[in-house]
Amino acid sequence: MAFDTKRVCALILGGGRGLRLFPLTKDRAKPAVPLAGKYRLIDVPISNCINSQVGNIFVVTQFNSQSLHRHIHNAYKFDIFSENFVEILAAEQTEGKSDWYQGTADAVRRNLWHLTDPDVDRVLVLSGDQLYRMDFRGIMERHEETRAEITLAATPRRPEDAGETGVLKIDRHFRVVDFVEKPSPSAMRDLIIQGEDLAPLGITAKGPVVLSSMGIYMFNRTRLELALDNDLADFGKNVIPWCIRQMRVFMHPFAGYWEDVGTIKSYFNAHMDLTNPKPEFDFYEAGRPIYTHPRFLPNSKVSDGSQFSSSIISEGCIINQAIIEHSVIGIRSRINEGSKLQQVIMLGQDNYETAERCEESAGLPMRGIGKKCLITHAIIDKNARIGDGVVITSHQGKANEDGDCYYIRDGIVIIPKNSVVPDGRHI
Repeated sequence: MAFDTKRVCALILGGGRGLRLFPLTKDRAKPAVPLAGKYRLIDVPISNCINSQVGNIFVVTQFNSQSLHRHIHNAYKFDIFSENFVEILAAEQTEGKSDWYQGTADAVRRNLWHLTDPDVDRVLVLSGDQLYRMDFRGIMERHEETRAEITLAATPRRPEDAGETGVLKIDRHFRVVDFVEKPSPSAMRDLIIQGEDLAPLGITAKGPVVLSSMGIYMFNRTRLELALDNDLADFGKNVIPWCIRQMRVFMHPFAGYWEDVGTIKSYFNAHMDLTNPKPEFDFYEAGRPIYTHPRFLPNSKVSDGSQFSSSIISEGCIINQAIIEHSVIGIRSRINEGSKLQQVIMLGQDNYETAERCEESAGLPMRGIGKKCLITHAIIDKNARIGDGVVITSHQGKANEDGDCYYIRDGIVIIPKNSVVPDGRHI
């Protein structure tokens, strides 16, 4: 008998500062960072919930949350005959607490009192900054089959690629017996298993691998309440290791694409992969769409002489005689004649610049990319104004740098939101 998804509510953690994604998180919450031209990071876990028939969804927010709140309000409206909802749980002062969340576990602890539905006895805790597609009904069914009190989703990775994740160890019954957050090389050696040992779980892997936690946790509601009846701050560092010692914790395997896009480098690389003919994460999968805010924008307009290769062009763009290669162009973007973009993520504009606004910004370049620019290996945030003849080159292999109108992180130049790069500037 299939598991009744009405017994589950999802808690999506969207309150972190997102320091590793700075400056994209300078003026917005991490889950509100644009994705693939027209989406936001938060759309991925919410869409996975909707596609898995999990309709009770809470999003926990804290830092720079206004744009995230607005996006969720505009994107996820269910009709009056549906019991489904996406509800925001903003950080708030109470009689007992007046400070900020002290970690992921603390954020959930302070919001448990919002879970008032007596029919909900399972809680699915999710991260708000990961790129993956999962049917959560699989983890629910495994949770019931193993009589687990907690189930952790994990994916196999090479040891050298897993140092920034939590890594778990299982016994022959696939029960979790150890968990180490961001293990050192010496600790990693004790967590390595052979990929062939995962065949009974339907995972095809060869050679030495480790099981990286995906930050997806299925809890029995009563056990979640017990696990948080303390002052432990973080799931990975504190709560999960404690639960392994006290409760029945099992692993749910996942063999598909999963990427934590919480750094500038991983965010950039994930977008570059999307421009490939067969990207590892496919937005075009029928039957399991990624939902977002419907904006009703016009089609993109491309003039004669423009050239494109291996790129994504979002709706509402105006492109005049430009060359675009291996790039992702966001909504309402404007790129003028003679400009060339290679390996660029352009996040677009929040709205079109009207004639009146152009007069108000006299002396400044128009929003978008000016004429005869050459931009390589860069991220152009929303509403940026790039003047004519601007050159932005790849800084791979160079140190991080904070400039007057740009930042460099992991060799990638980022032009922050609403910034102005004057005519002829070389970066």
